[in-house]
Amino acid sequence: MALLPVEDLHTRAPPTGWAPFALGFRPFFLAAGVYAVLLMALWVLVLRGSLDLGGLSPYIWHGHEMVFGFAVSVIAGFLLTAARNWTGIPTPSGVPLAMLFLLWLAGRLSFLVPGLPTWLVATVDLAFLPALAITLALPILRARQLHNAPFPILLLALTAANALVHAEALGGTPGTARLGLHLAVYVVVTMIVVMGGRVIPSFTDNKLHTRARRWKTIERLVPAVTLAALASALIAPDSPVTAMLAAIAAAVNFTRLAGWYTPKFWSVPLLWILHLGYAWIVFGFVLLALSAAGLSAAAVNALHAFTAGGIGALTLGMMARVSLGHTGRMLEPAPLMTRAFVAINLAALIRVVLPLFFPGVYMQIMTAAGLAWVAAFGLFVVVYAPMLLRPRVDGKPG
Repeated sequence: MALLPVEDLHTRAPPTGWAPFALGFRPFFLAAGVYAVLLMALWVLVLRGSLDLGGLSPYIWHGHEMVFGFAVSVIAGFLLTAARNWTGIPTPSGVPLAMLFLLWLAGRLSFLVPGLPTWLVATVDLAFLPALAITLALPILRARQLHNAPFPILLLALTAANALVHAEALGGTPGTARLGLHLAVYVVVTMIVVMGGRVIPSFTDNKLHTRARRWKTIERLVPAVTLAALASALIAPDSPVTAMLAAIAAAVNFTRLAGWYTPKFWSVPLLWILHLGYAWIVFGFVLLALSAAGLSAAAVNALHAFTAGGIGALTLGMMARVSLGHTGRMLEPAPLMTRAFVAINLAALIRVVLPLFFPGVYMQIMTAAGLAWVAAFGLFVVVYAPMLLRPRVDGKPG
């Protein structure tokens, strides 16, 4: 294969123009970053009594949009991009991708349109995840990659969780919104455990030329015990069985994470953010076990260890890495992103740990955690928006 002369590589002008819909990660990662900032800023205002959401339940709205707005946007961008790599079959770009993105956006905006019928809001919002599941299933089935089939299935599980939230809003099933939100978080945690087991040790080994330890017994136990613990937490959150299963899930996931550990990764921000993100999942299971065993204060904090910690840190880290690689750049983030990685872990630490010891200053804790979250994703938007909107620097498609 012919190589460009070194002088050509340095003098060639970078591609010009715009490419916001060249590949799935572009619109969905940018939207996730912007939406993360807006959502948290609005939530802080709601908590402080400076903003009224009208007829919406503020806690249900916050939980729903953090999962089905923010987290689902990251998931969509990641899976649409990864599926092309897995299968070698193109995933939507251009107009089809723009239409899929607008479907996600319509779900977000429908909540804010005054007087829009509740059934119409539900219909619009529920349409995106099945559309995404079908879009992913087609190349996976064509390539006969059944080991990737769980991802479209998990997207349908998220659809069911979303339906539970809307069912309560429609007045038919009181109490299902909370169940739906917990189910949604647990589905996302399951995705993280599955995908994290693939990419975190691989990224670490490729960068540092190390070899992560993987034990067959642990790798078999992790998905089974994780699912069992989360299912039990959904069905019987305060039972001894849930406490036992959550403790086992914490132990096997910690053992898995310990096998990936090398002190070398602390010098590589794109690696330590992923390891810390997975550590928040482990801590979530620890708090889930304590909650089921009778420590009531740990219940909400377990949920936020999974969300503010695990989902927050891992989505930020994955968006930062995937965006660099798929825009033709070196896997070296801007210095500002290291500050963003610190900020997201600080946000989780403030949100999850401090309320356990200082419940009397709840409002100040929530405000501080919210501001740290806004700083983290605000930095992501500032650094990555130009990359996500412009063509690849190497001139390749995508």
